[in-house]
Amino acid sequence: MNDLIKLVEADSQEIRASFPDFKAGDTLNVSVRIREGNKERIQVFKGTVIQRRNPNTNGETFTVRKVSSGIGVERVFPLLSPNIEKIEVVRKGAVRRARLFYLRGKSGKAARIKEKIAQK
Repeated sequence: MNDLIKLVEADSQEIRASFPDFKAGDTLNVSVRIREGNKERIQVFKGTVIQRRNPNTNGETFTVRKVSSGIGVERVFPLLSPNIEKIEVVRKGAVRRARLFYLRGKSGKAARIKEKIAQK
């Protein structure tokens, strides 16, 4: 039984290592496989990470929020999902919270997040 658990954990660590490090406030491009009938395509969901739940476990999820046609759209992705093709970090955000639910009540310029400047 312990061998099976170690095998699953090793596999999840391998998948986890293939994704970049990101946290709340970062803007991501998440490429997701969409199945429609017997056809499959890749759809990119671009938005700001507002939370990560259950970090470093097999049930880890992250929530990405974007505003599309003036309507806020949030999507929750399991990190270890086989439907996630790749994750790209577009920009790093400078925030002081782990959960950015306050963005739900803001729109336009009030919902901006400052960019973290990389040190040399």
